[in-house]
This record gives sequence, C-alpha cells and structure tokens, in this order.
Amino acid sequence: MESSCDETSAAVVEMGDGVRAIRSNIVASQIETHRLYGGVVPEIASRAHIEAISNVTSQALQEAGIGIRDVGAIAVTAFPGLIGALLVGVNFGKSLAYSYNIPLVAVNHIRGHVAAAYLSNPDLEPPFLALVVSGGHTSIYAVNGYTDFCEIGSTRDDAAGEAFDKIGRVIGLPYPGGAALDRLAYEGDPHAIALPTPALTGDTLDFSFSGIKTATLNYLNGMEQRGQEINRADVAASYTARIVDAIVKKTEQALRKTGMKTLVLAGGVAANSHLRAALEALCARLGVRLAMADRTLCGDNGAMIAAAGYFEFCNRNFADTSLNASACDDGGQA
Repeated sequence: MESSCDETSAAVVEMGDGVRAIRSNIVASQIETHRLYGGVVPEIASRAHIEAISNVTSQALQEAGIGIRDVGAIAVTAFPGLIGALLVGVNFGKSLAYSYNIPLVAVNHIRGHVAAAYLSNPDLEPPFLALVVSGGHTSIYAVNGYTDFCEIGSTRDDAAGEAFDKIGRVIGLPYPGGAALDRLAYEGDPHAIALPTPALTGDTLDFSFSGIKTATLNYLNGMEQRGQEINRADVAASYTARIVDAIVKKTEQALRKTGMKTLVLAGGVAANSHLRAALEALCARLGVRLAMADRTLCGDNGAMIAAAGYFEFCNRNFADTSLNASACDDGGQA
C-alpha cells in the first residue's frame, strides 16, 4: 500500500522462486483535485486517501483473483512523505495485518522506487548504482544488497521534480508542470538562456536546485518588467537541459567512483524523456547497463512498495502495531 503523497495505491505482487509478477496495481490519482491549487495540498491529500484506500485495496485483491487470507505479507509505505498522508496507509495496513494475522513490513518509499526496476527487469540484482529522481528526492545510492543502501549523493535543498513543477507552473503550464515542461522543451533552444548548474563543484556528488530556480525566476521577472515577450519553449529547453546535464554529470562521477556496471534510474522524474535519453547515451558510452522501470511504474504505486516489501520480508524486518509513519528518510531514527 502506498499513500505517501497524492496517489492512493494498493497492489498484489507475486515474488520468489524466480517470479517477479504484478497481479494487480490499482492507483487512485488526485491530480485533478490538486490541479485547482497548482500543487499538492497535504490536508486535502490525506482526506482523499481516507476516502480511497479501502476501495483500492478491495479492487487490487479482486483483480488479482485472491482473498485477503491468501496474502503472505502486507507491505506499506511508512516513510518518507507527507505525514498525514502516510498515516492513512500505515494505520490501514496495520489494521489489516492485525485483523488477519498477516506479517507486516514497513517500506522506505525511496527503496520502493528502486524496487520498481526489479519488476521491469526480472534478472536485475545488486550490486548497482541507483539514481532516484522525484518530486521530493534527487539522490544517488550504492545498492550493495536488496536492503543495503548507502547514499553517496543527494540534493542539499530542493529536488529536481519540484524544480520542474515550480517553473512549469510559473510559465503557465498545466499541473503537473514537470510533464508539460518535458514536452515543451522539444520546441525550444536549450542554449537560449544562460542558467547556473545544479551540480555542486568540488569532491561531492551533491546537487542544489534552488539556485537554478531563483535564476530562472529572476530571468522571467526581468523580461516581464521590460515588457519583453517570454519564449516559453526556450525557457523549458534551457532549464531542462541544465538540470539533465547536472544529473548526468554527477551520475557519471558516481559510476566512475564506485566502479558499478549497472545503473538503475527510478522515481517519478525517471519518466522524463530528456533524462532517459541522456542517461542511455551516458551508459552506452561507459559500457554500463541501464535498468529503468516502465514509465507506468515510475510514479508512486503499490507494486513498487510490494516488491521492496518482499525483500524486507525475506530479511525478517517485520513491523508490529507500534509502527508509526515518519516524514524523514530514515523513519525518524536520525
């Protein structure tokens, strides 16, 4: 079960003995609701999860052709995310597990995104380098085992997905702005506007996206004050190119530093066509395998949480009724 932001999802996944199969994956999206506000409103998201979670769970079981007593384990996103939204899934999952005496496992949402690649690439196994790019995260991990993640690079402020959505909204693109920006970028000149790179200098694999957002906002405000027409396609192309170039640069540094021969691209922004193409070119040049989840599994969904939960289950990382949600990446242990 997944309810960390604005998607309520439940899925049934069969894992083990060489099988990695999605039996059902039901997603109730809140895009139309939050489009009215130009972004996710946490309280509204939480209430929508409450309204949807029982129904999507029933649909997932029905589509999979099983009953709740046929389920071997229940996996639920416990962190990170919007705390109110997470609490809906965690409490529903706990109640279901307790009622039917089914093992419960807590899943890190980020690890869930990485696990989506296992469903699209059945032969994929660690070790590999994972690049997670989403609305809330831009991180690089050395994945040494199915439940052994070491973060070696991350954003120090905003995430790439949030940066795309913010500028998309400012230039008048429909919510979610990132997807519309991806399409519009093909119509513009990627060299039209000089913008700073989000790739931090020095011996670091970290990013900072606040600077490029501020520079783009200043450019847009300056054009408006001078009464000059803004070429939205050029803005989209230049902005996208700078962000993609920075991510590719740090990813190449990470691949060379770790010596990993496989790269996994995951997260909602993994659906960005410019980023996918640039990483395909990078991996072809370096002789590295690129494993990506299907675009339908890049966004938040229950199937990825089920896949990650399976490996937590195998590692006997069980949760009990004391499980609580946390907005932190580490489940509030830091």
